[in-house]
Amino acid sequence: MKSLLPLAIVALLSMATIASAQSAKESDYYTITTFETPIGEVIEACGFQLMPDGSMAVCSRRGDIFRIADPLAETVGPDQFSFYARGLHEPLSLAWREGWLYATQRCEVTRMRDENGDGAADVFETVADGWGVSTDYHEYAFGSKFDKDGNMAVTLCLTGSFNSDVPFRGWAMKITPDGQTLPMTSGVRSPAGIAADAQGRWYYTDNQGPWNGTCALKPLRQGKFVGHPGGFKWYADAESTMGPKPVEPESGSRLHIEADRIAELDMPTVLFPYNKMGKSASGIACDTTDGKFGPFQNQLFVADQSASTIMRVFLEEVDGHMQGVCFPFRSGFASGNVGVEMTPNGSLFVGGTNRGWGSVGTRPFAIERLDWTGKTPFEILAIRLQPDGFELEFTEPVDRDSVTDPATYQLQTYTYEYRSQYGSPEVDHTQPTIRSATVSEDGLKVRLVVDGLQRGHVHEFLCDKIKNAAGQTLLHPQAYYTASYLVK
Repeated sequence: MKSLLPLAIVALLSMATIASAQSAKESDYYTITTFETPIGEVIEACGFQLMPDGSMAVCSRRGDIFRIADPLAETVGPDQFSFYARGLHEPLSLAWREGWLYATQRCEVTRMRDENGDGAADVFETVADGWGVSTDYHEYAFGSKFDKDGNMAVTLCLTGSFNSDVPFRGWAMKITPDGQTLPMTSGVRSPAGIAADAQGRWYYTDNQGPWNGTCALKPLRQGKFVGHPGGFKWYADAESTMGPKPVEPESGSRLHIEADRIAELDMPTVLFPYNKMGKSASGIACDTTDGKFGPFQNQLFVADQSASTIMRVFLEEVDGHMQGVCFPFRSGFASGNVGVEMTPNGSLFVGGTNRGWGSVGTRPFAIERLDWTGKTPFEILAIRLQPDGFELEFTEPVDRDSVTDPATYQLQTYTYEYRSQYGSPEVDHTQPTIRSATVSEDGLKVRLVVDGLQRGHVHEFLCDKIKNAAGQTLLHPQAYYTASYLVK
């Protein structure tokens, strides 16, 4: 009679493999390194720039710029920090071009450099200051990196949440290589990050408030209006680049309805459902590292200040517009995430502050680095809208038995009121019907045929029953696709 012991061992090993697969956690794939900052320095890190010598410049909301000598070291301590500049007016973004470090301050874009070689900037020049500033706390300014033509974009917060008391508050401005400040996009409310995708298209994050039902990733395109009419008064000074003022939006309507009525109104690229994906979307970084940060090439990574998280965004073009889906990605940061920077080696630098707003991360400020461990998480890599449903792509082949039953997927839709009041609840809920689920030959894609797609709605997926060949469930089974437009 054969011994049953080997079979028992195989069974135990199988159970252990399944248990291990089921207990996968974010830190298995992406690790957080928290830097130890100098005693007595409050570095509320809101912007980063990798310097030509390999050091990292970091700007603090409090007016300082520091350099970190070896930002990729296994541990980073106080002795690696040195100050580069002090006394700036709330710098929130940094960029580098032709030997100069550029800082976007509340009142201007400034460039600086170290000419005497002592490690600190000693030459400062105003590049552009074609907007107003008052004493209102809310008038933040965020700047982009340079595009291929040497232009920079700057987003300017409103005065408070509702008003534009000085020129071009509530606008995005283009800064040309020769220092002109040109009105580019109106309708900005409370931006907290700005970056380009792999094709050079600019986006910014805007936060929930009046005319913003929830936080969103929005496009920045010349001559467009992105939702908040508080700065309309400045069209009189902007017609040469913007054309005439758009018609006023109707409070209580829906964005897609108003976009059909207002030619200049650009729909959001991605909506971040409030509470579900955070409360304060902020910095943006694009992964152009060719696999050094994992399997998410050309996707965007968006910080949230309140939730102390990083979200992941996949974009596609539909009906001539960019839109897409957001996923949870990494939680557990020490403070409220604001600035992010992806470096060529595949490290994501994350800076944060709670600034009295509060955040899940309990520290008042932090500088951290997120690195890929080399292990591939089982995730939904992308969701693409189809004329009659969706295509889901995965990072690893799926277990076919776990994905072919339409009941495997939970799908609902909703949108937000487009209104002058602060924020909006979810409204207009629907329950689409999934008719079929078909797996590709390689097991990496599932095609869902869906009745009831809704233009202008978030399509919320819960896929917690999907498994890969090892029996592992998705690390993040939630996904939120914003169908600003439908496939014709």
